[in-house]
Amino acid sequence: MTQPQPPQPPQPLHVRRRATGGDTELSLDVPSDLDYVGRAVELIADQLPGGPLSPRRIRFNFRTAFAEALANAIAYGNHRDPGRVVHVRVEVAHDAVRVHVTDEGNGFDPKGVPDPTLPERLEREDGRGLFVLKSLMDQVAFNEKGNSVCLTLRAG
Repeated sequence: MTQPQPPQPPQPLHVRRRATGGDTELSLDVPSDLDYVGRAVELIADQLPGGPLSPRRIRFNFRTAFAEALANAIAYGNHRDPGRVVHVRVEVAHDAVRVHVTDEGNGFDPKGVPDPTLPERLEREDGRGLFVLKSLMDQVAFNEKGNSVCLTLRAG
C-alpha cells in the first residue's frame, strides 16, 4: 500500500521583464493551481512601473480583474491540469496597461455567457466572472478561440 505523498511546496514564480522605448512588458507562466493566483497577481502588481495607472486603480481594478481572469483560466480553461500553464503578458504603455491571460484549453464562446444581472439568473453563479471583468476594465477582448483574454485599463 502506497503512502499518500505530502503536498509539494509551491514552485517559485519568475517574472520576465522587457523594456522597449518607453513601454514595459512583463511575462509570467503560472502553473494550473489556484494556490498560485494571489502570488502571481501580487508579483505582477508589485512590478508595474509607475505611470499610467493610479495606485487606487492598480490596487483594486487591476488586481481584482487579473485574479478573476487568472483563476478562470486555471479552473475552466486548463481544468487545473498540472501539465498545463497559463501564460500571462502585461504591456505597460504611457496610456494604458493591457493584461493578456492565455490558457492551454479549448476555449469558449464569450457571447454564450448569460447575463448574471437578469432577474431569473440572480441565484446562479455562471457569468459573474465575465461581468466583473467588464465592470472593472475599460476593455475586455477575447481571441477567436476563446482561450485568451486581453484586459485593458486606460490611464486615469
